[in-house]
Order: sequence, then C-alpha cells, then structure tokens
Amino acid sequence: MTGTTQARPPIGVAVVGAGYWGPNLVRNFRASPDWELVAVCDLDEERARRVLGGGSGDVLVTSSLAEVLGRDDVAAVAVATPARTHQGIALAALRAGKHVLVEKPLADSVPHGRAMVEAAREQGLVLMADHTYCYTPAVLKIRELVEAGELGEILFVDSVRINLGLVQPDVDVFWDLAPHDLSILDFVLPGGLRPTGVAAQGADPLRAGKACVGYLSLPLPGGSMAHVHVNWLSPTKIRQMVVAGTRRTLVWDDLNPQQRVSVYDRGVDLAQQAVGTTDRTAATISYRLGDTWAPALPEREALAGMAAEFAASIRERRPSRTDGAAGLRVLRVLDGASRSLAAGGVLVDTDISTTQLEVVG
Repeated sequence: MTGTTQARPPIGVAVVGAGYWGPNLVRNFRASPDWELVAVCDLDEERARRVLGGGSGDVLVTSSLAEVLGRDDVAAVAVATPARTHQGIALAALRAGKHVLVEKPLADSVPHGRAMVEAAREQGLVLMADHTYCYTPAVLKIRELVEAGELGEILFVDSVRINLGLVQPDVDVFWDLAPHDLSILDFVLPGGLRPTGVAAQGADPLRAGKACVGYLSLPLPGGSMAHVHVNWLSPTKIRQMVVAGTRRTLVWDDLNPQQRVSVYDRGVDLAQQAVGTTDRTAATISYRLGDTWAPALPEREALAGMAAEFAASIRERRPSRTDGAAGLRVLRVLDGASRSLAAGGVLVDTDISTTQLEVVG
C-alpha cells in the first residue's frame, strides 16, 4: 500500500426547485468534492439561472423534469419544491433509477410518504430526508451524549421554536415549523420518535384559516414525554430545547453561538423511604446541585454535513442517518397532530408500526 487513497469520482446530482431552499442545496453541492452539479430544474428557468449566478458553466438549466431524469450523468436528485409535489417528483426519480433527497417534510401525507419509502426499497435506492438540523454540530453532540448515557434515562423533552414569521398559504404552523423539532427528537431519542400518541392544541387569533400558534404533547414509552411549542406570532425569536434525564439535563440554545449546548448536573433524586418498596409516592425527594459545563462545538454548515452523508449512503449502499423511515416517522406525528387538532385537542394514536417503518432507504 502506498499510504494514499484514490480520489473517488463525484456523483452527478440535479436540484429540482430553485425557490427558497434550492439555492442552499445548489451552493453546497457545488462546494462539495463528493458532488458534481449537473442540472437545476425549475418551472421558472430564469429563476434557476439566477441561482447559478454568473458561473453556470456546463450546468443544465431546464423546466423539464423528464429531461433531467433522462440524463445518464444524473445519479441523484434533490427535491426542494412544495410538499404537495414531493411524492410525484420522488417517485418519478426513483423509477428512473435515481437516488433521492427530499427537503422537509418528506411528503404532504402519510400514504404519499409510505409510497416513496416503499418505492426506494423496491428499487434498492437511497431515499433521504433533508432533516438539516440533525447535521448541526450541536444536535450531533446531543445525540452522542444521549447514546453514551451521559443524561441517563430521558424524563422529558421541551422544545420551543417561535418567531414573528410568515403565515404560510398552504400549511399551518405545525407542518411549517414542527418538522424541525420532530426530526431532532427522532434523531436523538433512543429508538427514534415513537410516541404512544399525540395531542395538539392550536389557535388562529389572526383568523387566517389555520393554526398560527401550536402546542404538541407527545407521551413517550416508559412514561416520559415531549412537548413542542411552535408559533408564527411571537415578537421574539427563540430556538431552544431542554432534554432532561435521570443523571443530567441538557439545554440547547441555537441562538447562542458562544454556548449552544449546556449540560447541568442538577435535578431531582427520589430516595425510597423503606427498603424494598417500589412505591414512588412513598419516596423522599432530594435536589442535586452539581456543575454545569459546555462542550466545545465546531462551527460548520449543517448542509455540508448533510450532503456528505447523502454521498456516503449512496457509495456505501446503506440507509442515511435521516432516511425515508425517519421522514415517515415525522409525517405520522404531523398527521396525528392534524387529527388531534380537528378533534379538539384530544390524544390520538400515531399508529407507528415498527414493521412498516424499518425499511431500507
């Protein structure tokens, strides 16, 4: 052996959709040695050209998805279009033999998402959900600490994502903002996001015809729970998550670049009053006040890590860390939230089946 590794040829990729998120994908694919940007497809070709700027080079600009899917030098397709179009584009790409990356949410309904996951499995192709937050250094560290048992058994998770935001024309605040928090929960919780139910309360004080303020309650196996607050109407912007365990509690503040993650050795301990009893109502409570520390985190763009993972999953012929099954788990919770909201906020079943979700892609 010479001690050097042979450079692998880049993978040809096309970005479909040049609106809000497409330009970010274009920039990261062009900057990555893993990828060669072959085409940008959008119904508005002039918008696609603007995304490429003056350095379009040999990149194809087209409004024809069929033209993109007919190219042999396109091995993968990244979809950055409205959620209602995800299924149609993804299925066409998968049937053309292309690996597929889809921005959040995976689809606009559980049946559409399931069809995408099953098509990827049947074709032996990678279907990846662009759950971008899962590739931030902070969330990767949270997952590492949870996996290592540093927090102990998870007791509760509380997540807040609020700001003065744009009221979306086609979705409510749950479908717009909550996929971020739900994808993070799926990424860091042992076994993924598998709540025993979901209850959603929402309000429409603007009379916009959809919930603009929302709260999700997710009972988790073992008696713990997660809570998610999303809001388009807050004058202040907050991006914070608290993950509390039996050993330590972690706080992630995404808007604090100096200390995004803090770990607190503080909490409540239950000491049994009588030896041999298992009745926690008969236990005494003591408070643990220990140290607080902040792990050092690198500063790097999450999308670059996502693009690298997409390439690695294709080359290694394995599901990505945020695969189609992960996207489907998030969809099931969103679907449950919609059903709960329509029923007045009652707890509804999320119908998350292990046999339906553990699929390649």
